Amino acid sequence: MDRDYAEPLDVPSLAAASFMSTAHFSRRFRAAYGETPYAYLMTRRIERAQALFRSTDLPVTEVCMAVGATSLGSFSARFTELVGMTPTQYRAADHDALAGVWSCHAMVLTRPVRPGPVRAGSEKREDAGPS
Repeated sequence: MDRDYAEPLDVPSLAAASFMSTAHFSRRFRAAYGETPYAYLMTRRIERAQALFRSTDLPVTEVCMAVGATSLGSFSARFTELVGMTPTQYRAADHDALAGVWSCHAMVLTRPVRPGPVRAGSEKREDAGPS
């Protein structure tokens, strides 16, 4: 998934390549990575999109397609959810602090953080939004 993020990947084909049933693959993947295969793939795609926004002047639609997303609306919504700003706002932001940083390190520094659910009995997360 990390290498072929721009390809049309789905859980049944990933499970088949792993010689597992779809349900077993999804359970094992979530146990290993802490998120569903689809969520993991979208996070990788958003990371690659962030790198393209920092290093190119490609339009948002072209970046969307370059990272394997098929819907501009879904891509923009997921980007905004994970990064905290729209793709256009992200491109316009100051990224000078990453100048001279190796791309693999920049990817770690700018990795999107998926908001997690608030568990019953725990304090409300500050970034969870209004209830």
